[in-house]
Amino acid sequence: MRKKQTMRGVFINGVLNENPTFRLVLGVCPTLAATTTATNGLGMGAAATFVLLGSNIVISLLRNFIPDKVRIPAYVVVISTFVTVVQMLIQAFVPALYESLGIFIPLIVVNCIILARAEAFAGKNSVLLSAADGLGMGAGFTLALILIGMVREIIGNGSVFGIDILGSSFQPMLIAIMAPGGFILFGLILGIVNSIVSKAGKRSAGKGA
Repeated sequence: MRKKQTMRGVFINGVLNENPTFRLVLGVCPTLAATTTATNGLGMGAAATFVLLGSNIVISLLRNFIPDKVRIPAYVVVISTFVTVVQMLIQAFVPALYESLGIFIPLIVVNCIILARAEAFAGKNSVLLSAADGLGMGAGFTLALILIGMVREIIGNGSVFGIDILGSSFQPMLIAIMAPGGFILFGLILGIVNSIVSKAGKRSAGKGA
C-alpha cells in the first residue's frame, strides 16, 4: 500500500533526500554558472524557487484539463510565463543581479529540475502537495547554490556575499571562480555532502534496527 504523502514530508524530501543538486545532480549548468559568488547563487536559487512554486501550482490546477499529447508543450508555456515574470522583476528591482546572471535567467525555462517536477509530481498530485514540492525543491536548490557559491567566493575572492573576510594578505585562487575550478569544487562538495548523508542514513538505520 502506498504511503500517504504529507506537505512536510514532501518539502523535506526536496531539501534533503532528493536534493536536486546534491542527490539528483540536476541543473548542473546553472549551478556552475551562477555560483561564482554566494549572492549570485542566492539570486538564481530564489528565481528558480519562484518559478518552481508558481508552475507547480498552475500545472497541478490544470492537470485534468491538459491533453496528454500536448502535456510537455503546455508545461513549457506555463514555466516560461513565470520565468518572464521573474526576469522582469529582477531587471526592475535588482539590476546588478540581472547583469550578473545574464542569459541564465531566461534559460530557467529549460531547467531540467523545473520540467522534471512538473512531469513527475505536479501533473499527478494535488495543489498543496505540488506547492510543497516546489518549495522543497527550490529550497534545496537554493541552499546548494549558496553553499557552492560561498566556497568558490571564499577561495576565489576571500569574501562571502561581497564582504571581505580574509583580509588583504590573502592570495585568492582565481581558478575557483572560473569554469574548471567550478567543476572541481562542485565534484568535491558533491562527494562530501553525499558521504555525510550516507553516514547519517546508516546511523538512522542502525538505530531503527
